[in-house]
Amino acid sequence: MKKDLGVVPAVYPMPVLMIATYDENGVVDVMNAAWGMVCESDKLTLALSETHKTVKNIKINKAFTVSLADVKNIKAADYFGIASGNNTPDKFERTGLTAVRSERVNAPVIEEFPVTIECELAEIVRTENFQSVVGRIINVSVNEELLDENGKVDIEKSGILMFDQFKHSYYVTGEKVGQAWASGAEFK
Repeated sequence: MKKDLGVVPAVYPMPVLMIATYDENGVVDVMNAAWGMVCESDKLTLALSETHKTVKNIKINKAFTVSLADVKNIKAADYFGIASGNNTPDKFERTGLTAVRSERVNAPVIEEFPVTIECELAEIVRTENFQSVVGRIINVSVNEELLDENGKVDIEKSGILMFDQFKHSYYVTGEKVGQAWASGAEFK
């Protein structure tokens, strides 16, 4: 039997995405965002409100990076969701993390996060009900220790964080339990 919970953003798991930008003075800003996903093979979308410093920075630079947060950097990742760049201009510096300028887009790459997606701004979609920042993926980089013998990311080694909207908690990626496009093949 199911129990009604009312209106809850009940998608689980949600990614823990670190959106990194430069402001108009070249200062690094990073925010924690869970409401994002790929929307085409070469694009991703982020549901970000107009009031975020990050959105202002994306409009200025027409670029941003999206990193997957990991358990090694959980404190900094969580802090990036607690503090706002609108009233804490040195929030990145407080974490002690390292930013380097992307060679492909005008945005910072945070060295400590294991997977980074470099994006150019494709468009900002506004409707009566939502705003979405759409990025065109220019490159994806990954820490080499996460690659398997075939050069693919081994998610089991990564410690990538997931956000649980129900309990407001973080979890890490776990064991493999099936193979996509094969586990359900018996029903064909």
